[in-house]
Amino acid sequence: MSNELIIDVTNKEVAIALLKDKGLVELNNEKNNIQFTVGDIYLAQVKKIMPSLNAAFVNVGYERDAFLHYLDLGPQFQSLNKYLEQNLNQKGQASDLSKFHNLPDIEKSGKIIETLKSGQKIIVQIAKEPISTKGPRLTSEISIAGRNLVLIPFSNKISVSQKIKSVEERNRLKNLIKSIKPARYGVIIRTVAEGKRVADFDAEIRELVDKWEGAFKQLTQSTAVPSLTIGELNRTSAIVRDMMDESFNSIIVNDETLYKDIKGYIYGIAPEKEKIVKLHKEKAPIFDFYGIEKQIKGLFGKTVVFKQGAYLVIEHTEALHVIDVNSGNRNKKGIDQETNALEVNLAAADEIARQLRLRDMGGIIVVDFIDMVTSENRKKLYERMKENLKSDRAKHHLLPLTKFGLMEITRQRVRPEMNIKTRETCPICKGSGKVEATILFTDELETHFKYLAENINANQLTLKVHPFVEAYLNKRKRFFSSIRKEWVKKYKKKLLIEGITKYHLLDYNFFDDKNEKIIL
Repeated sequence: MSNELIIDVTNKEVAIALLKDKGLVELNNEKNNIQFTVGDIYLAQVKKIMPSLNAAFVNVGYERDAFLHYLDLGPQFQSLNKYLEQNLNQKGQASDLSKFHNLPDIEKSGKIIETLKSGQKIIVQIAKEPISTKGPRLTSEISIAGRNLVLIPFSNKISVSQKIKSVEERNRLKNLIKSIKPARYGVIIRTVAEGKRVADFDAEIRELVDKWEGAFKQLTQSTAVPSLTIGELNRTSAIVRDMMDESFNSIIVNDETLYKDIKGYIYGIAPEKEKIVKLHKEKAPIFDFYGIEKQIKGLFGKTVVFKQGAYLVIEHTEALHVIDVNSGNRNKKGIDQETNALEVNLAAADEIARQLRLRDMGGIIVVDFIDMVTSENRKKLYERMKENLKSDRAKHHLLPLTKFGLMEITRQRVRPEMNIKTRETCPICKGSGKVEATILFTDELETHFKYLAENINANQLTLKVHPFVEAYLNKRKRFFSSIRKEWVKKYKKKLLIEGITKYHLLDYNFFDDKNEKIIL
């Protein structure tokens, strides 16, 4: 499987598309003026204590106060608070954390009113970006992410990613980190660290520790509140850091400055991968050139077709997301209802897992699959969805199918959901109505013709369309071929295309050899 990262830079935003075997699986849009991204660490000030919520509202500089719950303070909050006070009260060098004595952990069932007070300065990290009318969600359990490791101040624990299955490798990594880890720092070993050498870890730990100490040295010189103390990488570099592995074969970007930045970043973490970074020099827009724009139009609508006419209907509400699986009445001949339902449901599970990542859907997701009778088939579907979600980096949990054919999924929401409008203003009604994206129109015609060619007993089919569309479908593309001739050759059925002036631009109908209209 090949992985490609395509990056489109414009004046307003940076769009990042992850392709697996040419198929779009993730899309991220980063505004050029984005603030308060997940991972940013701030010196902030408590604005208001809410005993009824066991939480506090905190000023981090956003237009709405951020939310900090007691359970998000972290066990070592008292140690973090004491360390902050020491550094704010002294000038010059930051305190050496390895010589710092931790205070006892706070109680899990404690009260926010006993731990914080209004006006208090605290260190916080963005756990969730602002979503809708809500401000950022905060945590005081600080972590600093690197390529192979995550550094956790005031902890001594070493943990390994659950995706590393080998017991021998897990023990090897733990022993390596234990031999080089400074005191008062915990470490999470990430999946990409598998097989790495101690020299790689030693250099990265030093870099992360310097980042932490440098931030507190800065606090000794300036106490402006609120202020950003440690900024996460921009989302482009963070995605490269978190997703890139041996399967990546190209990263293509259309901006020379960002091209040089990414190339330099990759050279620093994996010099052998530097050559996979390429600058897009074609005249065509980068997303059009690699077929991404067309995939976006087809994958972000309310209705998503995924296999032989079967489709998903995706609805979003304030409380949850609902996905309905439909067979589209495309039952295969000679296959019973149960087998057909299983086939459609398994294909739907593949597409749903893709849609969750692509749209970055979070919270509660309820999927209404096609009803199946046997428990064995329901188990197969559950296992298929479970396997598909293994590659999802967001935390998630799913439950087996209920007797009504419903599957419940919860997925971590840390950023606003990706929402792209796929419908275009109708050129006929001048904006009073909507039509499906025109870039998908010929694909829709071909899908219907394929189905009719395989299922309608007629010597010839006639497609009636607007004259502009008729001219496009009959136009010679290369040599003596046209789209119509390619369809005829591909599906072995005669097709006549007629232009009807009274039709609107995207109107169409199929007729059989008796000139009777076919109801699709």
